[in-house]
Amino acid sequence: MTKYLQKGLLQVNNDLASFIKEDVLPGLNISEPDFWQALSDITHELGPENRALLVKRDVMQAQIDQWNIKHQGKFDLPSYKKFLTEIGYLVPEGEDFTITTQHADSEVSLQAGPQLVVPTANARFALNAANARWGSLYDALYGTDVISEEDGATKGHSHNPNRAKKVIAYAKAFLDQNFPLLSGSHSQAIGYSINNKALQVTLSNGNTTQLKNGEQLIGYQGTKNSPSSILLTHHDLRVAIEIDPNSAIGKTDDAGIKDITLESALTTIQDFEDSVVAVDALEKIQVYRNWLGLMKGDLSETIEKSGKVSQRILKADKVYNDLADGSLTLHGRSLLFCRNVGHLMTNPAVIDKDGLEIQEGIMDAMISTLIALHDLQKTNLHRNSRNGNVYIVKPKMHGPEEVAFANKLFNAVEDALHLDRDTIKIGVMDEERRTTVNLKACIREVKSRVVFINTGFLDRTGDEIHTSMLLGPMVPKGNMKAQAWINAYEDWNVDIGLACGFAGKAQIGKGMWAIPDEMAAMMKAKVAHPLSGANTAWVPSPTGATLHAMHYHQVNVFEQQKEIVKRARANIDDILTVPLLSDTSSLTPQAIENELNNNAQGLLGYVVRWIDLGMGASKVPDINNIGLMEDRATLRISSQHICNWLEHNILTPTQVRASLEKMARVVDQQNSHDSTYQAMSDDFDNSLSFQAALDLIFKGKTQPNGYTEPLLHEYRKKFIAAQTSRK
Repeated sequence: MTKYLQKGLLQVNNDLASFIKEDVLPGLNISEPDFWQALSDITHELGPENRALLVKRDVMQAQIDQWNIKHQGKFDLPSYKKFLTEIGYLVPEGEDFTITTQHADSEVSLQAGPQLVVPTANARFALNAANARWGSLYDALYGTDVISEEDGATKGHSHNPNRAKKVIAYAKAFLDQNFPLLSGSHSQAIGYSINNKALQVTLSNGNTTQLKNGEQLIGYQGTKNSPSSILLTHHDLRVAIEIDPNSAIGKTDDAGIKDITLESALTTIQDFEDSVVAVDALEKIQVYRNWLGLMKGDLSETIEKSGKVSQRILKADKVYNDLADGSLTLHGRSLLFCRNVGHLMTNPAVIDKDGLEIQEGIMDAMISTLIALHDLQKTNLHRNSRNGNVYIVKPKMHGPEEVAFANKLFNAVEDALHLDRDTIKIGVMDEERRTTVNLKACIREVKSRVVFINTGFLDRTGDEIHTSMLLGPMVPKGNMKAQAWINAYEDWNVDIGLACGFAGKAQIGKGMWAIPDEMAAMMKAKVAHPLSGANTAWVPSPTGATLHAMHYHQVNVFEQQKEIVKRARANIDDILTVPLLSDTSSLTPQAIENELNNNAQGLLGYVVRWIDLGMGASKVPDINNIGLMEDRATLRISSQHICNWLEHNILTPTQVRASLEKMARVVDQQNSHDSTYQAMSDDFDNSLSFQAALDLIFKGKTQPNGYTEPLLHEYRKKFIAAQTSRK
């Protein structure tokens, strides 16, 4: 039975209370009673306002539902806009303004590059992401399909010289493109040295040459005559040529180059939300504990690979000699954000004076910032923010009122922890429809602390479907990206961000590449993100970060932004155009079955891992056995899409149930290698995961904004209780 301790007006889970007292507070200038009193004050002051905002969401959705029912088959955009304005869904944009954010770290304000998102509950993943600031280009190329396996260049289990040759050729072509020489090519180099503050390159023909742009050389390690690392810069991103003629790779290279390392994941979102399962105090503590280790700088994880045991820790900063015989220190780790939970969910870890579970977003804001105090007071190794900031990404907010509430919450936390105003910097996820159409007004509410807006097109699609659930059937999921609203939405986010002065101050971000095994396709497609004016975009792995970093050498984002501000702003009418399927007769029975099976398989593949294994994000094989990164956002789309087609009689309940059972057997087979896996098809009626999938669909219409969290949490708690009772 869960035990609680009385902390003033709060009842606090015993394990959480111990964690705060024994692990978090030592070394900080705040007492345990003061902390709990502050959390109590904030909870009881802001909790009712939080709940009132959620009620307003429901009231608005009910009003929209009624309008949609009346206008089925006769959607009229001017009337729709007038209606949305009348109910307060669409608010006046207001006067022009420029954000006033100060002291943001350079990774946010001045550099453009990849952003990782990682579940903080997994210490190994959290460390790998934090350490992904620098990545091996050779490794990234060798291990992915960017380098083809043609002509004997297979990956295999042992080193393949043919593949290595292709990798090295690709990498040196990258050097030629971005760090060209006055004559010749890096592929012809047989030696590198530093002479009179310039890079001297000896070529195979005996000639010497230099960089075409000498200012690209900024430092080195080793000696000038025999450097072990040569540090270059391009588009404010650093690249290092690593030299060791005695290494396995270096001895095969005429210039002794063993690797080329790229500044890769400039920033990382340590996620407390969509990629994490944390339904109770114990699971939540694990998230907080890893965040604490990152902020203190002492997080470690024991790794066993091929029979060898090693300890993984945070990497130190990188120190180089500069060209003036001084030293140059570069940050060795990704700048870390933490993504708190949104306004919707509660957590049983803390109970308020009225017997209500604490709003999890309030708890996250207070505890994640408390933990970050350890970083703020550091002056040495492993410091996260050198400018004294705490970076919190706030997801799933609906409109300016909710953004203003987040600002009020952060004000309260800063006051409670004696921090200067705007120490907490906010990243605003533009992933809900009411935030998109009011984005400028949303940004205004946090104009002094905003450092990030990001289009989360997956959740945004889920909200698009749910908001207009009753208006009519939606286009097939695969056709959604071709709809007018989504293209306008992506452009609108950039347009509004630039109009509000984000250039040189804050990030404008784009979404995830969700197919981690298809990096060649990513390299072709994801250059679109910097071309769109986004100075960051999400990647699923450190390898993906290193590869995507090349796009920011290919495109000067800040120059691109100067051109984009000249274009006409995206049209809000396009954003408000609902992606309705105009002719249901165009769908063949086979097309309907394929769409249903695809949605059902992806839904089940994710849910069974969430409920049974506590995995909030993972590479889940799709119906064609292609691994896709899935989280709650993808689940939201699949469940809402099936629900929508059910609502409009494209599907029948019997048809949906049959597909789920059929796809459950597919998912069971895909997981058959796991001896601990509990097959859903063994007993559909008693499989909690299967029952959760049914509810996500058949109760999808009534779920708040189509969110999956309430049902997932309910079933995960049932699973934990069942496991506990068996012990």
